[in-house]
Amino acid sequence: MVRFYSIPSEKLTKGFTLLELLAVLVILGLVGAIVAPQVFKWLDKANFDATRVQIEALSGSIDLYRLEVGSYPPTLEALVRKPSGVERWNGPYLRKAVIPKDPWKREYRYRVPGEHGPYDLYPLGADGVEGGQGNNADIKSWE
Repeated sequence: MVRFYSIPSEKLTKGFTLLELLAVLVILGLVGAIVAPQVFKWLDKANFDATRVQIEALSGSIDLYRLEVGSYPPTLEALVRKPSGVERWNGPYLRKAVIPKDPWKREYRYRVPGEHGPYDLYPLGADGVEGGQGNNADIKSWE
């Protein structure tokens, strides 16, 4: 003999219907579509601000090298390792003794003598190509 037990209605738990779940997903999608562009704009601005700060710090180290050695470093590597033939090197000239990469994880461009001053120091921006506008613009030490 088979017995059927009935569960009292107060013990039943209610779940979400498929329609309710879809409505929540649509709302989350709309919020994401509105918020995401703002977040990406803030990230781009943060990368540009970080680049400007790094350029200022590197420029200060380059100028300190020049004051102590008497000439600008031939490469950025000379800020952390003594180049051969340099007598008055008193480095490393960077706090961590490592040359930082730009926020896009690429090397900074350094040219001495520079076309715009005694040296040119710049990253290539988000696209990694010289020139560009907006997010792809180069940030230059001489501007």
